Amino acid sequence: MADDYLVRIGKLIRDARQHRGWTQTQLAEALGTSQSAVNRIERGNQNISLEMIARIGEALDSEIVSLGYAGPMHLRVVGGRHLSGSIDVKTSKNACVALLCASLLNSGRTVLRRVARIEEVYRLLEVLNSIGVRTRWINDGVDLEIVPPAELDLAAIDAEAARRTRSIIMFLGPLLHRTDRFMLPYAGGCDLGTRTVEPHMIALRRFGLDIAATEGQYHAVVDRAVAPDRPIVLTERGDTVTENALLAAARHDGTTVIRNASSNYMVQDLCFFLEALGVKVDGIGTTTLTVHGVPKIDADVDYSPSEDPVEAMSLVAAAVVTESELTVRRVPIEFLEIELAVLEEMGLDHDRTPEYFADNGRTRLVDLTVRPSKLEAPIDKIHPMPFPGLNIDNVPFFAAIAAVAQGQTLIHDWVYDNRAIYLTDLNRLGGRLQLLDPHRVLVEGPTRWRAAEMMCPPALRPAVVVLLAMMAAEGTSVLRNVYVINRGYEDLAERLNSIGAQIEIFRDI
Repeated sequence: MADDYLVRIGKLIRDARQHRGWTQTQLAEALGTSQSAVNRIERGNQNISLEMIARIGEALDSEIVSLGYAGPMHLRVVGGRHLSGSIDVKTSKNACVALLCASLLNSGRTVLRRVARIEEVYRLLEVLNSIGVRTRWINDGVDLEIVPPAELDLAAIDAEAARRTRSIIMFLGPLLHRTDRFMLPYAGGCDLGTRTVEPHMIALRRFGLDIAATEGQYHAVVDRAVAPDRPIVLTERGDTVTENALLAAARHDGTTVIRNASSNYMVQDLCFFLEALGVKVDGIGTTTLTVHGVPKIDADVDYSPSEDPVEAMSLVAAAVVTESELTVRRVPIEFLEIELAVLEEMGLDHDRTPEYFADNGRTRLVDLTVRPSKLEAPIDKIHPMPFPGLNIDNVPFFAAIAAVAQGQTLIHDWVYDNRAIYLTDLNRLGGRLQLLDPHRVLVEGPTRWRAAEMMCPPALRPAVVVLLAMMAAEGTSVLRNVYVINRGYEDLAERLNSIGAQIEIFRDI
């Protein structure tokens, strides 16, 4: 029995390493051991302690085992079932994490309504609590109250929690207004000079923030004599880059113009929140934002982030892949219009209600009913573009949708270096996806899905795509270690079960 467990653990470690794109030698270097030792572990030929499993999990950013609480969560999926009824879209994960970071601008009490209760939010709350911010769930755990201290205790920051959320980089914008020197942990892989981080630094240097990165920390120094003297032109029209620039500009005593800004949903929600704090923002929804900053913010604010268009797309894809009739309510239509236009051309049968406003009074919503449809592959390739183009995070869902359509679909995921590779995990469920290069996948449909047991991809949206395919596959599938899904979705299995899915949550070592 013990040998069987060692083999199973070794297989989980091997799958996690391969998903990370590491060789055995790279993992050995991260652990301070030999390649031959890693090889023995993965073959189940070496006894391994819980401490070593935890170290491996940390190195691979994969919860192979969790010390101090129940082990990693897995899903057992009985597929081939049709969904029915209706389901509401939850509030935006990406807006919620931005607003948590933005709460550091405010000396007063912030209340955020219907905050997504997801792992990414929990990690940020752990970080906020560790530096002295008081947070509590109110109104039966639906809303979140945030009260900052007079002085933040940045020396006490929870580094482990910080490193497990990529959103920690959005602390830089607010913190540069609160202290002249500080250190901030950064997530593994976020090295200065990479395309995901350097645009932040270029924008924030205009506010006097100088950063050196050593030993897993941002070492930040603020020069108060430096301020933007001309428009800030972002070198990347990224969402978090734009948000960081907005957070820095909000308490800059003057007017800041940000060009090549993202106008995506989470950026708009942040702008609406800043306006509730008393910061005027011109140009919301465009690529040029003009921020009229105020040096001090002390306001009791109550704000409702809008619904998540990516979750809405997930639910639409669930209906399409399982050939179901489903009503998805509270869909932020402005941020799904391109996706729906593509689906219409593919033959999707659907209708929508008249538009109405979200609780923030600004975002336009509809209820969307999707029906079983005979889909044809699109003539043009599927590729993302900055808003108002097809959303970057929605591209993976088209892999599953294209797999049930007749013909060949080319998906070009040009933004991320590795994400397209994870889409080929659908092949283990019967898909026919050919990886042309790290960014392009050719999908052949239609697909006869089949059940399988597999490790959850380490990327959020491809992980959900695999889950949707399992829901369509006849038989019982197992998706192991779904922490990455819990980072971005609240109670997804339970909510899918409420509309006809059969998904069981279970744990083992």
